[in-house]
Parts: sequence; C-alpha cells; structure tokens
Amino acid sequence: MKPVIVTDIARTDAATARALGSHGVATVHEAMGRTGLVGPGIRPIQDDVRIAGTAVTVLSHPGDNLMIHAAIEQCRDGDLLVVATTSPSSDGAFGDLFATALRARGVRGLVTTTGVRDTADLRAMGFPVWSSAVHAQGTVKATPGSVNVPIVVAGATVRPGDVVIADDDGVVVVPRERAADVLSAADDRVAKEAADREAYGSGAELSLDRKGLRPLLAELGIEYVTQTEYEARDDERA
Repeated sequence: MKPVIVTDIARTDAATARALGSHGVATVHEAMGRTGLVGPGIRPIQDDVRIAGTAVTVLSHPGDNLMIHAAIEQCRDGDLLVVATTSPSSDGAFGDLFATALRARGVRGLVTTTGVRDTADLRAMGFPVWSSAVHAQGTVKATPGSVNVPIVVAGATVRPGDVVIADDDGVVVVPRERAADVLSAADDRVAKEAADREAYGSGAELSLDRKGLRPLLAELGIEYVTQTEYEARDDERA
C-alpha cells in the first residue's frame, strides 16, 4: 500500500469518548464482551492516570519517527495519538518535544508500540504515555509511513476515530461504530457493580449466592466436607 496521510477522519462523538473513559479499561473491556484489549506489553510510564480520546493513528518504519512529525498536524482537541511500527522496535521514538506540540493541540496522550524517552519530563509535564519500552536510543527521519490508517497495537486493531481508553490496567479500543452501544453496556455494568459492592460491603450477601454460583459448584462435583472428614480421607489414601 502506498504511504498516505488521511486528513478528514470521522471521529467518535467527544462526549461519548469522555463517558467511556470515565468507566476505565476493565469495565469497558467487560462491557464490550471482553474484546478490544491491547496486550499487556503496553504499559504506562506513570501511575494513577486514566485518559480516553479519539485515535489518530501512525504506522511508522522501526527506528524512524518521521510520521509522528507528520501526524501532529492531523491532531485536534480530544484526540489520542496511537503509534505502531511495521516490525518491532523499542527505540525511543517519542519524547518531551513531541508531547509539548501535542499538548498544545489538546491531545490527551500517547499509546505506542515503540519505546519512549524523556520519561521524567513527560511525567512532570503531565503528558500520559503507554509504551512497550523506555529506551533512550534515538531514531531517524527518513522512511515513509502512513497517518490515519488502521494499525495493530499488541493484538488490537485501532482505526482512526476509534475510542482509546488507557489507565493503570492497560489499554482498550472501542470501535467508533460501537461506541454508543458499548457506553450503554458499560453504564449498566457500573450500576450492577455498585449494587454488588453495597451488598458485599454490608455483609448482606456472599458473591457465591448473589451470582448464583452454588449450583455450579455442585455441578462441578465440588463437595463441602468438615476437616475431620477431609483428614479421614487422607488417612484412607495413605
């Protein structure tokens, strides 16, 4: 495919993206039928940060950050930059100068399969990043790539305009056309978990009963026995 920069992407509604972000990665992943989760090799460089934004995607050659420079022009308020390379690379393709330019355009943060550097500066300026590595190795600006095309990030497909949510638990991607339905499912899940939390916190119910799991234990052949009975069985096996 010829390298391209797509300039007029459709984006998920900003309010929907923000609302999905408020629920966090684990809740949205479950609400979406346990799909869309980026692999665990993509980790945050900071703690206690949760963001969500609409994806501007970059496909780069390994060891080359030219297309990140090109992507900045396509970013706008509420976006989240997502970078992948055509083959694995841990080189530090992103640092504080990129973050400065992106923050000025209202970009929420970065998710990248590459390495990043200037991490102390990134944390100090409050620009959140999820990456595959922290590595000071520099990159060149020499090889064509693409902006705003579908990419794969640690097993998850990200298309321009999709919602990307990132927090301490990882990263999840919500396809743009499913965003409203996933938000509704996530809202329902949050309400259900709130009721569960109240029941467990008060001691009124056990999860075994509230979730109807006792019949499953029996179905799986799991028995309740006293310690005396258990030790007697051990003696019989000895």
